[in-house]
Amino acid sequence: MSVSLFVSVAAYQDVDLWPTLVNAAAMAQRPAALHLSVLEQSQAPSAPPEGLSKAVGRISYLHLDHRYSRGPCWARSMISTYVRDEAYFLQIDSHMRFDPGWDVILVDALESVNKASPRSIISTYPCAFELIDDEVVKRPIPGHALVLRPKHGVPMSDQSPVLGFYALPTKSEVMLPGHHVGAGCLFTRASLLQEVPIDPWLYFHGEEQNLAIRAWTHGWDIWHMPDMPIYHRYHDGAGRPVHWNEADDRQRRERWWELDRQANARMRALLYDRVPLGCYGLGPARSLEDFAQASGLDYPARTVR
Repeated sequence: MSVSLFVSVAAYQDVDLWPTLVNAAAMAQRPAALHLSVLEQSQAPSAPPEGLSKAVGRISYLHLDHRYSRGPCWARSMISTYVRDEAYFLQIDSHMRFDPGWDVILVDALESVNKASPRSIISTYPCAFELIDDEVVKRPIPGHALVLRPKHGVPMSDQSPVLGFYALPTKSEVMLPGHHVGAGCLFTRASLLQEVPIDPWLYFHGEEQNLAIRAWTHGWDIWHMPDMPIYHRYHDGAGRPVHWNEADDRQRRERWWELDRQANARMRALLYDRVPLGCYGLGPARSLEDFAQASGLDYPARTVR
């Protein structure tokens, strides 16, 4: 069986990296079709557990001392350069778990909208899982799609177009159209990356808005599927290191808030000033005004409906 599903994982000092990928392989219906691609940002490189390399079609691994990391968007952009001729692309975080047959479930869901929308993205903020006494406890919401919406009462300012979003459980048996993506749970055709490459000059905030609106204006449609077969371990403020940790950040020549400031300026250039950013710019298929009409997010007018 040829390798046909590229799995992108950017890990920052995350001990759950390999358990995530072991679970992905174990729960996949076609593990030999997986290409697991990892950028691990940590003090020292690690190795995949015994048996994982034999279970999947291919593993690409790159290690970087975490002190030289430039944030998650940069890391995801680096990983995307390892895509070969895979048909499908899945971008996840390094602390996830999966339902049995998740790979075929996602492919079937994407192909189900192929006739109406051959250029589609399935994405959301997935349901949670917890580790209780080292046992995985999933928290699904059966029969619901998690629709991404802007947080209530948060204005779009002249200084920044970046907004917060949340997942609204919506009862549905069919795929629901959307206008936002979750960067830690995004499934699509690998050809998306040729048209809408991940912008390495972004940092963290605004990443999902950037990708969603660039893809949408290039003619890609966004969908939220019921019963997403992937789960995320959400950060509780303790335990898992983050890139902007003060102890790590002091060791860098460029601090996290400098990277964040540069990224915010890039978002203003894209959405407010309409600066042509080449392959990292807006697409020709649909306009910002079209996006405002469809989604209620009006960047030219600085309003959220």
